[in-house]
Amino acid sequence: MSDFLSAQTRTETDSIGSLEIPASAYWGVHTARAHENFPIARRPISVYPDFVRAFACVKQAAARANLEIGALDEQRATLIDRACEEIKTGMLLDQFVVGVVQGGAGTSTNMNANEVITNRALELAGHRKGDYDFINPNDHTNRSQSTNDTYPTAIKIALAFSITTLLEELALLANAFEAKGKEFSHIIKVGRTQLQDAVPMTLGQEFNAFAVTLREDIDRLRETVALLGEVNMGATAIGTGINAPKGYRESVVRHLRDITGLEIVGAGDLIESTSDTGVFITFSGALKRSALKLSKISNDLRLLSSGPQAGFGEINLPARQAGSSIMPGKVNPVIPEAVSQVAYSVAGADVTVSMAVEAGQLQLNAFEPIIAHSLFQSITWLERACTTLRVNCVDGITANEDRLDDMVSRSVTVITALAPVIGYASAAKLAKEALATNEKVSDLVISAGLLDEAQLAEILQPARLAGLSDD
Repeated sequence: MSDFLSAQTRTETDSIGSLEIPASAYWGVHTARAHENFPIARRPISVYPDFVRAFACVKQAAARANLEIGALDEQRATLIDRACEEIKTGMLLDQFVVGVVQGGAGTSTNMNANEVITNRALELAGHRKGDYDFINPNDHTNRSQSTNDTYPTAIKIALAFSITTLLEELALLANAFEAKGKEFSHIIKVGRTQLQDAVPMTLGQEFNAFAVTLREDIDRLRETVALLGEVNMGATAIGTGINAPKGYRESVVRHLRDITGLEIVGAGDLIESTSDTGVFITFSGALKRSALKLSKISNDLRLLSSGPQAGFGEINLPARQAGSSIMPGKVNPVIPEAVSQVAYSVAGADVTVSMAVEAGQLQLNAFEPIIAHSLFQSITWLERACTTLRVNCVDGITANEDRLDDMVSRSVTVITALAPVIGYASAAKLAKEALATNEKVSDLVISAGLLDEAQLAEILQPARLAGLSDD
C-alpha cells in the first residue's frame, strides 16, 4: 500500500477535520480514517474482487436511476457511470483498501467505493483528484443512497457472482467422482456400516454416491441464490426512503437487474428488509452443508486408502509429497486433510454469521462486514478446495483390485445373500464358523450340504450381491 507513504499529498476534509491524502490515491479522507481505525484483519476488501465489482454495479445503477428521475445531471451521471464500468472490469482494484473487518455497518466500504469512483470520474473529466466541488462522493456518487441499502445489496450481488465459480467446481468434482465410478464399476468390495463389515457393493457404487451427493448440494446452493435477489435499494437509512426521490426505488432496481443480469427485485417492506439479515444464515447453512459433505468424502478417501500395509488399502491416492521428516517413504493423504480443514473453517464461519445475524438491533444490523467476510472467505476456500481435491487427488485414484477381491472372497458378509435360502439361523452359525476357522463361507455351505456349487454361483453373482441385477 505504497500510496500511504507517498511524499506528494492533497488535503481532504470531513466533519472530523483534515487529513493529508497521497496525491496519487483514488480513495480519500473517509477511507484513510478507516484504514487507521481498523488494522485488524490486515486484508483489504480487494481480496474479494466480486464484492468490489458488485459495489460498482450498485453505484452504476444508482447513477442511471438518478439521471432518469432528474436527481443527477447528465454530465456527472455519465462520468460516474463510466468510472463504475471501469471498476467492474477490474481497474483500480488496489484502491479498495479498507479492511474486511470494520465497524460502522459497512460505511467505510461504501465510502471507499464512493471516493474511488468519484476521483476516477473527476480524472475522466480532466479534473484533479479531490476536486469535490465538481463531483462529490456524498452529494453525487452516493445520491439517493445510504450504506444501509447499498452495502447489503452489494453483498447479495457479490455472493451471487461468487457462487457461480464454486458451483462450477462442485460440478467438475462430481463429474470426476462419476468418472471414477464408471472406471470402478466392475470391482466388487465389502461395504461397511459403523466401520464393521457389511454386505458387498462395487467400488464404482461408492464413488458414484459421492457424485450424487455433491450434485444434491449444487441444487441446494442454487436454491439459496434465488433468495439473494430481494434487495432494499431505495430504503436509505432505515427503510423509510428519506432522501430517495420519487421513482428512484423502481428505477434503481430495474437498472441493477439489467446491469447484473440477476433476477433482482425490490423488497416488499423496506424497513423489514433493512433490518433483516436472515438470508445470510440460509446461505451460510448451505455452504456449511456442502463443506461438511466434502469433509465426509475426504475422510472416506483417507480411510479407504489407509495403509499401505496395515490399513484398508482398498484404493491408492496420488502421492503428492513426502509425509514424514523421520519415517522414510511415508506418504500422507494431504489433499483430503486440507479439504477437511477448509470444511472446519466454513463450519466456524457459519457460527460467526449466525451470531452476527442475531446481534442486529432494531432497524439495522451493524455486523454485516463480518458476515460478508465470513461468507466470501468460505466460498473462496471451498472453491479452491474442490479444485485441489479433483486435480491433485480424485483424478489420480487407483484401485487395489487384488486386495479387494481377496477381501470379498473371505468376507462372511456374503452370508446375508444366502440367508433367505438356507435360513437366518443356519447362516448365522456358518458365519461364526467362518470367522473362527478363517474358511470361506462358500466352502462351508457346500461342506454342510446346504447348496451345491451351481446354486452358490447363482446366488453369489457379483451383480446380484451389489444390487445391480433384477434377479
